[in-house]
Amino acid sequence: MMGIQRDRVRFNVGGRTFETTSTTLANAGRNSFFGALFDGNWNLQPMNSNSDLFIDRNPDCFAVLLDLLRTGELYIPPTVPEKLLCREAQFYGVLDHVRAAKWGQFDGNRLRLSRSITGPAPGDGTAIRAGPNGGCCVAHGSMVHVYDWMMEEHPPINLDYQRVNDAGWIDSESLVISACERLGTGDGGMGLFSSSTGELRYKFQVSHDNQIKSYTAGALTFSSDYKIFSSCKGRSNEYGVGVWDQITGKQIDFFYESPGWSLGDADKLQWLNGYNCLLVATLFPRKDNCYISLLDFREKNMVWSWSDIGAPITFDEKRVRDAIAMEGSNSICVVNEYEDLGFMDLRSAAGSVRWSSRSRLMNGKMSDEPCYPKLALHDGQLFSSMSDCISVFSGPDWVLTSRLRRGQGGSICDFSIGGDRLFALHSEENVFDIWETPPTSVL
Repeated sequence: MMGIQRDRVRFNVGGRTFETTSTTLANAGRNSFFGALFDGNWNLQPMNSNSDLFIDRNPDCFAVLLDLLRTGELYIPPTVPEKLLCREAQFYGVLDHVRAAKWGQFDGNRLRLSRSITGPAPGDGTAIRAGPNGGCCVAHGSMVHVYDWMMEEHPPINLDYQRVNDAGWIDSESLVISACERLGTGDGGMGLFSSSTGELRYKFQVSHDNQIKSYTAGALTFSSDYKIFSSCKGRSNEYGVGVWDQITGKQIDFFYESPGWSLGDADKLQWLNGYNCLLVATLFPRKDNCYISLLDFREKNMVWSWSDIGAPITFDEKRVRDAIAMEGSNSICVVNEYEDLGFMDLRSAAGSVRWSSRSRLMNGKMSDEPCYPKLALHDGQLFSSMSDCISVFSGPDWVLTSRLRRGQGGSICDFSIGGDRLFALHSEENVFDIWETPPTSVL
């Protein structure tokens, strides 16, 4: 193992002595507390053999974590509070090991309901976004409630009565939130907030004709080269999609919507690395018609587009409620209110929808306050919410392979996948569910 010596090491942790090997400690990884004990070649650095390495921490937690490094399995005795163990794991830099032992690699077909969290404001949850480290944030009106991976709530983010439109994680410590402009105040748009303290770190501005404008920010997405994209609506002609640098916070581009096309009201943005383009979808019922396009910011060109303008009146039952691009198959998947999936070929300029009937669970009837279906793509699997369940489609032909359902809380108004978890936000009781993949048994 990269020249690791099998030296024995002794620790005195809070008055208790522990003995282990350098091989076991190396399992913690380079960036851990124990990784600092090794040199650049992964050899244990010389220690004073006459004394133990003293660590003034909790010995019961150390015993659990050391056993985890030895075996890869996590056993937490009843006498050790899980929150305390996680705090100690964070100190030693092995929190990822704890998380990996608690749940396995994400697989939509093996997900199990782990727990449910009741929201603080019944019935007004609008969006849920999974964080990169297993936590999440939930938008309630003008508030965003933030949870870490232990589901401990951090101080909420308060936008002072401005309605939140979207939220997104730049990293585990930074949240971008878009909101409605508040008329008469010149305030609104988009801000960068601390996920741990809720404090505003930066406001993202829109400039037009060298003047800073007030604007409403809508859908958000991020690219791998540290750009932030948001749909924008201003009071004059700054309608379209703005682009900001994540690091400097400065506006670096703006794609103005062309006449007869809707970009500033977009419901969904998605950056496509392979195409170097942005998917923009403005959907019914926000607009009377649906607009889906790919924007190339380099040439300020709409390189692909589709709209249901001029479609026959019978098309109403096929209204698009969400859309997602699937680069691996050069296609866009759309869904209607019956959870019928439709596919469009990005290589074809015609952009017609090939519908594939799936379930028609609603039998043509919608509830009084419908929650429209949402789509997500993760690890080669397609997810679609419908009423109170989420369907999982797998394989090249997108075969329905699983359904995730919890009978309480009402319809699912939004869901999100990240940090090896799926979060589903229910509309009626404002509860959100956490779905996890059980770890694979170690024989």
